[in-house]
Amino acid sequence: MDVSLIAPLVRGLSLSIAAKAAVGGDANGVAHGVVVASREVASTPIPGAAYKVALPIPAVAGGDDTAILAALGAAVPASASLPFLLAVTDEAKTRLFAVAPTLDEARLLLEEGPHAAATHPAGAPSIAAKIAQARQPGSAASRAQVVEGKIALVTGGAQGFGEEIVRGLVSSGAFVWIADMNAAGAQELADELNKESGRTVALSLPIDVSNEDSVRRAFETVASATGGLDLVVSNAGILKAGGVLEQDTASFELVTRVNYTGFFLVTKHAGRLLRSQSLACPGYRSDIVQVNSKSGLAGSNRNGAYAGSKFGGIGLVQSFALELVEFGIKVNAICPGNFFDGPLWSDPVKGLFVQYLKTGKVPGATTVAQVKAFYEAKVPMGRGCEGPDVMRALYYLVEQEYETGQALPVTGGQVMLN
Repeated sequence: MDVSLIAPLVRGLSLSIAAKAAVGGDANGVAHGVVVASREVASTPIPGAAYKVALPIPAVAGGDDTAILAALGAAVPASASLPFLLAVTDEAKTRLFAVAPTLDEARLLLEEGPHAAATHPAGAPSIAAKIAQARQPGSAASRAQVVEGKIALVTGGAQGFGEEIVRGLVSSGAFVWIADMNAAGAQELADELNKESGRTVALSLPIDVSNEDSVRRAFETVASATGGLDLVVSNAGILKAGGVLEQDTASFELVTRVNYTGFFLVTKHAGRLLRSQSLACPGYRSDIVQVNSKSGLAGSNRNGAYAGSKFGGIGLVQSFALELVEFGIKVNAICPGNFFDGPLWSDPVKGLFVQYLKTGKVPGATTVAQVKAFYEAKVPMGRGCEGPDVMRALYYLVEQEYETGQALPVTGGQVMLN
């Protein structure tokens, strides 16, 4: 059974059901906090499964999501309420889907049945109510609430800007997949955040964005464990400085493969999940946000491989935005200035300050401190970009209902649009 095909349809259908039960019926304003966990089970009657459906085999074999959605919709009534269990059978296998407001509740429901499902305290304000309140004219509620209850994925999330984004999203009420090649670092961060929160708010996810098999496997894991996504932050990237006259081709191609091709692969496989959710919940909006760079807006001396990959990334953002808008998927980019305190710049062995010192990019500089001072002096606002600056931009792009294909500079005035 292709869980990456079926799970996002189940989640989209569940979002639609949750929206119909809410005041106003707006899936974007209220239908947050829907997680779909699943596991394969023996092909026998499933105790506690409120709904059962046998999928049409030709539709499954042909990847016909419209026919599969029709079968699911016929089995699960619009009057259904969360949480619930759904047993889905194809010719050979049965998979149990647990639909609940949180991952911990979905897991409990999946393992122990309906009697174990946790309930929200009576009178506690729901995520839907808080988001609706935040959208009222004159409300002082934080913009950060736009991600509350959403399922997010951040590539390159174990360190640097990615870690800042992960922490910001979790603190704002999102569940976050920490996707990174640094599997140990991602797991350590997830463990820390889960311990602090007293519940599961993050999971680690091994991924190499430059390898399509790795990316495909990662999104299959997402589909199986949470059903789908609402926000994808494509942050993973590398930089190898060097002038065009001396940089080796292998370094140039590596930067291009990670920064440019990697964004294509992440969007390709994430977009398939988001599209399926949209088919099952028409009108629902989701977001793909690339963390680009100020080097995607202005050339960078002796750094052509990186700048070229980032300029190309904005071309992909604009093109993907045009293609995916029909599925309610917004695609935008954030173009941060230099994050001087992160490992990209400050790593004592591989950081940019060290690289730029070695390549002579800063004339006359003989120490890392002199290189850093040179770059700080270029920023009109007198400092490097920091995590909260990027988070404000991210919340803005998610909140916007009428922007797609945009590249938002967050550079302290160093790069200005014209």
